[in-house]
Amino acid sequence: MSSGAGRLDVARVRGLFSGLSDGYVHADAPGGSLVPESVVRAVAQAMRVPIANRGGVFPSSARAEQLVSGARSAVADLVGGTASGVVLGPNMTTLTYAMARALARRWRPGDEVVVSRLDHDANVRPWMQLADETGAEVKWAEVDIETGELPAWQYDELVTPRTRLVAVTAASNAIGTRPDVAAIAERAHRVGALVYVDAVHAAPHVLLDMGELGADFIAVSAYKWCGPHVGAVVADPELLGELRPDKLVPAPDRVPDRYENGTPPFELYAGVAAAVEHLAALCPDASGTRRQRLTTSMATVGRYEGELFARLDRALRSMAHVQVLGSPLDRTPTLSFTVSRMRPRQVARELARRNVCAWDGDYYARELFDAIGVNETGGAVQLGLMHYNTADEVDHVVQCVADLA
Repeated sequence: MSSGAGRLDVARVRGLFSGLSDGYVHADAPGGSLVPESVVRAVAQAMRVPIANRGGVFPSSARAEQLVSGARSAVADLVGGTASGVVLGPNMTTLTYAMARALARRWRPGDEVVVSRLDHDANVRPWMQLADETGAEVKWAEVDIETGELPAWQYDELVTPRTRLVAVTAASNAIGTRPDVAAIAERAHRVGALVYVDAVHAAPHVLLDMGELGADFIAVSAYKWCGPHVGAVVADPELLGELRPDKLVPAPDRVPDRYENGTPPFELYAGVAAAVEHLAALCPDASGTRRQRLTTSMATVGRYEGELFARLDRALRSMAHVQVLGSPLDRTPTLSFTVSRMRPRQVARELARRNVCAWDGDYYARELFDAIGVNETGGAVQLGLMHYNTADEVDHVVQCVADLA
């Protein structure tokens, strides 16, 4: 799994991350990835020069405009969208609440919203709360708790002419499931419903294309793909132009600015662009536009992570004292498991003692873990791999979990 045609040179990649020098196996990426030095430098450099707010006629204000423009262009390349449709903000949850409020102004009693048990709560609760305020009905797409799949066929009955919005994840941050978003979106669009896709967990692992997914809105968070704590929601600028979000009167009314409240962290926007460039450069042989380089690099990442994850998944499923939750066919390199006679927090502590970073709990996948039935005992232990992890690290994790028997 080193260098070679169409393969990731993981030794080179690891050299980009100073955070890997702490001696830990960082298998906690679903909760936030490590940051490469190129992103650190980009943020630091942005803070070394004068930056004012936007809208001025002097150089430091022009720099702010450039940082905003650069971040929007980078996110657009990441998801296959349009830069003028990129709304930047502090995180996916805050942005989704803002979008939900704007969309719900058009909802009426009897309208319907479809959410899924597979999703992170940030793509569930905002829609439920706004549906409650407007009198809309919430309908649930259920997960097959044995396989962890979200069957697309159930949307044939869930989606009706009264459906206004379907919210669905591109990948579960808890068990890795990648549902057939395009098939779900096709059913929603038949009746004129909008589709809001949470791609926060999918973005570090697969090439996103909001057109192919059928996403009217797609949400991402840079800290999941080696960037700073900045979120983004991308939509067609014309669609954004139809909505009226909450805003201050003097604030710009143009799209997408009217969705962005307050003075933004311009220096972090430099990190957003650098993080997308980091992904695009993971395959040094990739050429062409940034989007073309992303296409090549993410395919390389997918192959590498797939091999690495198969090694981890097979080993854990072979252990009698371990239960891996679900077995979806199409997934990101992420899984959750429980250990016999141990609570998840105990397992996480034991792994930490052995220099393994792993999360425990429900990771905001509350509905999913309620359905599976593990929340009563503290949820599960989560492991997630990134392009900077190695086979040796996976073997170490496997041995640590085996020792818990």
